[in-house]
Amino acid sequence: MKTEWDYTNLAKAYLKRPDYSSDAIDELFKMASINKGDQACDVGAGVAHLTLHLLKRGLNVVAVEPNDNMRKYGIQRTTDLKNIKWFEGTGEKTNQSSKSFNIVTFGSSFNVCNQELAMNESVRLLKEKGWIAIMWNHRNLKDPLQESIEEIITTNIPNYDYGNRRADQSDTLQKSNLFTNIETIQGSVIQQQSTTDIIEAWRSHGTLHRQAGNNFHKIIEEIEKLLSKTTPIVDVPYDTRMWVAQVK
Repeated sequence: MKTEWDYTNLAKAYLKRPDYSSDAIDELFKMASINKGDQACDVGAGVAHLTLHLLKRGLNVVAVEPNDNMRKYGIQRTTDLKNIKWFEGTGEKTNQSSKSFNIVTFGSSFNVCNQELAMNESVRLLKEKGWIAIMWNHRNLKDPLQESIEEIITTNIPNYDYGNRRADQSDTLQKSNLFTNIETIQGSVIQQQSTTDIIEAWRSHGTLHRQAGNNFHKIIEEIEKLLSKTTPIVDVPYDTRMWVAQVK
């Protein structure tokens, strides 16, 4: 499926992206009273990072992903698991049945949707008193290595903007007048990554790719040069930030 932001050439690199915090997802399940056997729609499921967490906790998952390449890798990673079905669709139009799900999740995908339409679509999908969960993984920029990488990016792109993915989503959920019980959950995760995998992950960074333009390869080369001075395996600290709300 063609979308405004095309991840076709980034899909394989997404396999190297960090996992979400298990503690944060456990807190989500507790807060929303999500139980084994419940129905989940994972929107913008990509290569199944969040999908796998939902399956591990015993949910029946419908994974919706517009990009053919991303969906291909997601299917490969979940092919031996039960209770998972993959579909082509977007956050604005999932092509799923109304009032069918206990929870709708957006793992690093809400920022590439028309958010108003995606929230309305989520409400259509959710059962009475169902929940929406929106989350991203953010590098901890207080870490010295991440500070240095950030300096490379902002030197090459002085007005670099992470956009909506680092914004507080509480106001967006509140102003929609669709949800109540809006809460924030945060959990930390340390991702051990080889320097090769880190570079591959940066190659998949859609926000950087779009804003860097012709400087993209130069930035990647400079990050690669920086990482060549570190150990082959690096502990990369991430924060999973999540916004959770219940449909009115």
